Amino acid sequence: MSQIHIEKLVKNFGDFVAVAESDLTINDGEFFVLLGPSGCGKTTTLRMIAGLEIPTSGKILLDKEDVTFLRASQRDIAFVFQLFALYPHMNVRKNLAFPLKMQKFSKHEIESRINEVAKLLRIEHIINSKVSGLAGGDRQRVALGRAIVRRPKAFLMDEPLGTLDAEFRELMCLELRKLHNNINATTVYVTHDQLEAMSMGDRIAVMNEGKIIQSGPPKEIYSKPKSKFVGSFIGSPAMNFIPINEGIKSGQQNVKIGNIEFAIPKQYQDTNSKNNHLGIRPEKMYLSDDQGIEGEVYGSEYLGSRKILTIQSFFGNFKIRVSNDLNANLGSNVKVNFESKSAIIFDGDTENALKSESIN
Repeated sequence: MSQIHIEKLVKNFGDFVAVAESDLTINDGEFFVLLGPSGCGKTTTLRMIAGLEIPTSGKILLDKEDVTFLRASQRDIAFVFQLFALYPHMNVRKNLAFPLKMQKFSKHEIESRINEVAKLLRIEHIINSKVSGLAGGDRQRVALGRAIVRRPKAFLMDEPLGTLDAEFRELMCLELRKLHNNINATTVYVTHDQLEAMSMGDRIAVMNEGKIIQSGPPKEIYSKPKSKFVGSFIGSPAMNFIPINEGIKSGQQNVKIGNIEFAIPKQYQDTNSKNNHLGIRPEKMYLSDDQGIEGEVYGSEYLGSRKILTIQSFFGNFKIRVSNDLNANLGSNVKVNFESKSAIIFDGDTENALKSESIN
């Protein structure tokens, strides 16, 4: 398999910047996810890696070889599309065999590879079936099989589960991850679904407006967002943001939020900053009998063993995740506190986290 490296990659469509200057390294054997909202540039980035779009500027290296201007057919990369791109008039066996025939493999090698892939993907029972009659999950397995049978240097997948219903999608997430572990293939996977990204990716790059905002392991992306955008895009419910109206001065150890004396984490105490926001995850907030931000229970969402409370306060609405056993009726007055060690402070002007790399 292969390492993929992109360097100062840019793609413009006229005056529109689809992908701003981007740098990224995808390691050999890694399952790497490009995540972001529609129109953020993730699919355009993937298509440039595949050779389906020519960059405006920048470089694409595959195993240190510059492939920036090579045609897709010269890159030894397999692309799995959202809409499967199978030949409906052929059966499964012929679909799997087609790319191998184009590369003029022997009949023995073609049959050997088809049998190997069919067993790996558990599609032996449909190997002679027409793909036009298959269910969505089986079609996706065949599309994956046609990519795997080539044994390419890397796999590129553009929202391959987007057309499946929720049950099939959850199952295919597990199967894709298991498949990756079995073949140890370098994989770049595009999605707008954060649950897919968090459950499958070794690392994630979050994109917005053509830029890579942050990249790292899922746990780091979730617990240490480097911007308010990442904090709000990752997580359900999203991160809460509470204004710190008095700002922070160098050497300051405490700041007041409502009637809470908030101990500023050490990594922020050398900061001179105004118009800040405190970011805190819903599960790091809790109802308190002592001190806390005063508010009213405005909404309650039942989630089985847990529930989400929406609290209406002077600082705006925020959500907290609590045990379903907790009694908090709609309209009741409550106090909400939080774990200060889990808080992240964001600059209100740039919306970037302050010294986020230092957070424990």
